[in-house]
Amino acid sequence: MASKTEKQISSLLARHVDQLRACQLCPAMHKPVVSGGAVVSRVMLVGQAPGDKEPIMGRPFAWTAGKTLFRWFNESAGMSEEMFRASIYMAAVCRCFPGKKPTGGDRVPAPDEIQSCSGWLKREMEILKPALVIPVGKLAIEQFIPPQKLDVLIGRQLEVTYAGHAFDLIPLPHPSGASPWHRMEPGKTLLKQALKRIVAHPAFAEIRSLKPR
Repeated sequence: MASKTEKQISSLLARHVDQLRACQLCPAMHKPVVSGGAVVSRVMLVGQAPGDKEPIMGRPFAWTAGKTLFRWFNESAGMSEEMFRASIYMAAVCRCFPGKKPTGGDRVPAPDEIQSCSGWLKREMEILKPALVIPVGKLAIEQFIPPQKLDVLIGRQLEVTYAGHAFDLIPLPHPSGASPWHRMEPGKTLLKQALKRIVAHPAFAEIRSLKPR
């Protein structure tokens, strides 16, 4: 029965990802949609939005910020990028590259774009019912809890309900090279605390215990 249920979840998620990749809701967003694929998992990572390299590479966190993110998990959990991508569902606040600002840097998604894309995240919550959600960066964190300083949030484990589903939330700072927060105190210490909590979480520990296929 458990195996059948997992197959049903896998089928629902595969159909969801196919629909996600065909999304045309936001005309100002740059296609293609970026997805990490239909990875059935009790752990979900929620990023902010793809950069300009992710659509070309065809996966989230494919460039500089991704290298830092995966280094964090390799150093704290002995988890390679390949294993991370194969065992954790990778979502985002917005799934398309927003484009560049006239003044330089990536454009922050507009409120209506965030709202439009939230339907995909809510559906993923319904399908996967994750036990642990890891939001990366302020925009992602603020989809689940009211805005607060990173100094207050990073290193904590919170109980959150989103789209009718309750789960543990362990926020991470954004690994962007443009942000010095995670490279200086108290950010460095709080980041280590957050990663330690993630690694100790039962849902994450379960993933680590599985042998690579």
